[in-house]
Amino acid sequence: MPPKKRTRSSKSTAESGINDASKTTGSRRKAAGSVKNGNKDTADTAPEYSHWLMKSEPESRFENGIDVKFGIEDLKALPDQTGCWDGVRNYQARNFMRQMKEGHLAFFYHSNCKEPGVAGLMKVDPFDPYQDLFFFSLPHCITTSFKICTKGGPLKNLALFTRARLSVQPLTKEEFDYIQSLEDKEPFE
Repeated sequence: MPPKKRTRSSKSTAESGINDASKTTGSRRKAAGSVKNGNKDTADTAPEYSHWLMKSEPESRFENGIDVKFGIEDLKALPDQTGCWDGVRNYQARNFMRQMKEGHLAFFYHSNCKEPGVAGLMKVDPFDPYQDLFFFSLPHCITTSFKICTKGGPLKNLALFTRARLSVQPLTKEEFDYIQSLEDKEPFE
C-alpha cells in the first residue's frame, strides 16, 4: 500500500499540530462560487442575433450514398416553398439554429459551387411550431468575395470568412444590411 500523502498546511499550524485543510478548502470553494456567479452575469450579456447566413450546396455531392444537393431551385420546387433545414451536424451551428426565433431573417447562401454567394432570403415561419423556414428568393445571386473582407469594411469580421466551415452563422444587423445593399450593385469580378 502506498504511503499517505502529506497535506499542506501553514508553518504556524504545522508547528502547533493543527490541520488547517478545512479552513482553506472552504475559502477556495467560496471564491470559486463567486467566479461562477460572475460568469453567469456575462452569459446574460451575450449578443442576441436576429440575422443569419445559412449555407447549402446547390451542386450534387454524395455522402454515404445520399445526394446532399439542395439549392434555391430545389426549394422553389417544394410545396409553398417551405422546407425543414436539416443535416446540420456541427454543435455550434445547431446551437445557432436553436437561437432562431419567429420572424428572424437569414440569407440562403450557395457554397461549394462555381459561383458562391447569397441566392435568396428566408424568414423563420411564425406559424410553424417546429420553426421550419419560409423562403423567398432574391432576383439574382449576390456573390461574396474575399476582396470585401480584406478591405477592412463592414464585413471584416463576417463569420463566412472567419469561421468558414459553419453551415449556420450569425450576422450583425450592419453585416446583414450591407450584404442586402449589394443586391443593387454589379457582381464582383
